[in-house]
Amino acid sequence: MEHFTLLLAIVIATALVFDFTNGFHDTANAMATTISTGALKPKTAVAMSAVLNLVGAFLSVEVAKTISGGLINESGIRTEVIFAALVGAIIWNLFTWLLGLPSSSSHALFGGLIGATLMSVGTSGVNGGVVITKVLIPALAAPVVAGLAAMLATRLTYRISARTDEKATAKGFRAGQIASAGLVSLAHGTNDAQKTMGVITLALVTGGVLSPGSNPPLWVIVSAGTAIALGTYLGGWRIIKTMGTGLTDLRPQQGFAAQTSAATVILASSHLGFSLSTTQSCSGAVMGAGLGRKGGVVRWSTATRMFVAWGLTLPAAGLVAAGAEYLTGHGTWGVTVVAVLLVAASAAIWLASRRRPVDHTNVTGADVVPVDVPVDAGSVDAGSVDGASVDAVTVDTVGVDTASPSLAATIPGPAALPTPPAVAGESARTATV
Repeated sequence: MEHFTLLLAIVIATALVFDFTNGFHDTANAMATTISTGALKPKTAVAMSAVLNLVGAFLSVEVAKTISGGLINESGIRTEVIFAALVGAIIWNLFTWLLGLPSSSSHALFGGLIGATLMSVGTSGVNGGVVITKVLIPALAAPVVAGLAAMLATRLTYRISARTDEKATAKGFRAGQIASAGLVSLAHGTNDAQKTMGVITLALVTGGVLSPGSNPPLWVIVSAGTAIALGTYLGGWRIIKTMGTGLTDLRPQQGFAAQTSAATVILASSHLGFSLSTTQSCSGAVMGAGLGRKGGVVRWSTATRMFVAWGLTLPAAGLVAAGAEYLTGHGTWGVTVVAVLLVAASAAIWLASRRRPVDHTNVTGADVVPVDVPVDAGSVDAGSVDGASVDAVTVDTVGVDTASPSLAATIPGPAALPTPPAVAGESARTATV
């Protein structure tokens, strides 16, 4: 009994670790566009998202019930199976985070549960109908629906604001982005935190602590909400960089349309019990917003890598979980080996990430390298950049946070060159990039 109690505690702790990785892996869903357009500073954005993820965890338990009592059959499932499933999900989350790919934490968890269950009891342990109707179909529909909604919303916002002042419009949409980002964070807590609640509840059922079909206890809701909030505050900067600037170049109107569309899809699915991927919904919305602006483009090379990661998530996490379940089936030493391998793999991935670190200081773009160039007298936009002189040339750097002081480079004109007689009276000009 003591060993069983210890194993159950290990499974619950591992589930909360997964919830933590889910938080920093999916921070980009809510805050990537808000950060990339300059609506919020990076650290402020992730702090706001963390608080709202915690609040969202208390809004519903429908998704948790889908996992704890629908995806797999509770009868005959050992606690070790859930441990193995979580190992597969955590390793895939960390691996895709290292690559900066916004893959689905939800599908990593589903793949882990399915793979470990198949290895343990075979096909009878998996409810195929639930997998198709509440996992696979939403996985295909969510990015398409969110993308189309964001594309239409983007076109509508540009049409509405066509005759208004551009600077005032951008300021208004940045304020709207803050509100819509908060809505996405709330939706993420409502949907994704429940997945961990469902896993912990399933572990308690397999351990005989709860009866089958029970709702998550309050302490499970609190602990899962806290874990995902802490992970969100840590900030998954690599994935934020990919979604904020790697997929497309977003302006405030597009960011507002993308976040509002994604939040609507996620909240609606949460109350219907569809355990869809918030990552796929938000990524689809970002691409739709990119296509919705006239002249906007999507970087399909990045999108293709993302699509491949989406397709591999279920089987890859399932294979890792199946291997882990094979080892845990051999008893205490197998569980110990799996735990050691999980810690070693996590440490190796973290060390690899330190070679090229990404954090809140460089998440919005690369530094600008000054270049001495002659300046043309035309195309002068006085006052378009803070601190610029009247004689200044403004260069549009799409996708770069020009509000950041570190990205402003003052380039003096070539003083060593002789001044032509025709412009002998002109003063030296300064170019600001």
